[in-house]
Amino acid sequence: MKQPSKLPQNSNRNVYLMEYFPPSINKIYADLKLFSDIFLGYRMIKKKFRHRMGYDVNLDFPRSYNEKIIWKKLHDRNPLLTVTADKYMVREYVRDTLGKDTAEQILIPLYHVTDKPEKIPFDLLPENFVVKPNQGSRMHIFVTGNKEKLREEIISKCKEWLKVNYGLYNYEWAYRNIKRKIIIEELLQTKGNSLPRDYKFYCFHGKCRVIRVSENRFGETDLAGYFQPDWKALPVYNPGYNNMTTPFEKPSNLSYLTDLAEKLSAGFDAVRVDLYSYDNKVYFGELTHYDASGMARFEPESFDYEMGSYWKVEKKYWLKNP
Repeated sequence: MKQPSKLPQNSNRNVYLMEYFPPSINKIYADLKLFSDIFLGYRMIKKKFRHRMGYDVNLDFPRSYNEKIIWKKLHDRNPLLTVTADKYMVREYVRDTLGKDTAEQILIPLYHVTDKPEKIPFDLLPENFVVKPNQGSRMHIFVTGNKEKLREEIISKCKEWLKVNYGLYNYEWAYRNIKRKIIIEELLQTKGNSLPRDYKFYCFHGKCRVIRVSENRFGETDLAGYFQPDWKALPVYNPGYNNMTTPFEKPSNLSYLTDLAEKLSAGFDAVRVDLYSYDNKVYFGELTHYDASGMARFEPESFDYEMGSYWKVEKKYWLKNP
């Protein structure tokens, strides 16, 4: 894996701005934005959705997959959402759900966790590792050598991340109450020193309905493809992403991967379970509750509604007001 010449910058503009303001100011602004939007009938959400998705979001009777994610962000307050959105606490959820033995086999080895970046024990870390906060997404650093050269930059970036309450923007409630930490894990690499394939299992009510496979994520030639649970390729793609030119081969351990995903998803009406598989090894990635924050474009658009048809919105954690 090629070492970047500098650390990645946040692509999320809201997160970027949060790094430069006190937490109290961020919270006040986000709360005012939320209540203003509620008063205006979620006008900003509807406007953004229309611009991104090309159709109007129906928050009274959501039908598509993306509409239901938006609805979930506004109304679902299942306490397990916060536990499993936390990239550190979710490890305990995996142990409780799968049992200690299975969990230890699939959890990515954890090197260090802290809320004080200046105390990261760089001297004790291997040459290759991943640094990321336990909340949010698209915030990570892949270190492949040169850890001493990057030490101060890593510390500085981690301090910025710890200022960010990711749940204050985009209405992603699950992230709001996460106790922010920095976690350092083993960098998963294949024998060819590339990132392993990422298998994303879209599960609804404990049943896998669709699988998305990504190869060379974060690279210039990333590829993705959609499959049914029996590995029949689906004529579906995400605009803006490179679609597979030929179907990925079926993993020999597909039934095992699917079983893990369905067990991990059983506590939710809908969740995406991310797993890695390579060299006869399986690793847990994360549980994703707000896929693309409810704005994942599909071609054909009908697939958005097909995915939504698998999801019966549960009433147990409904709120009359967010």
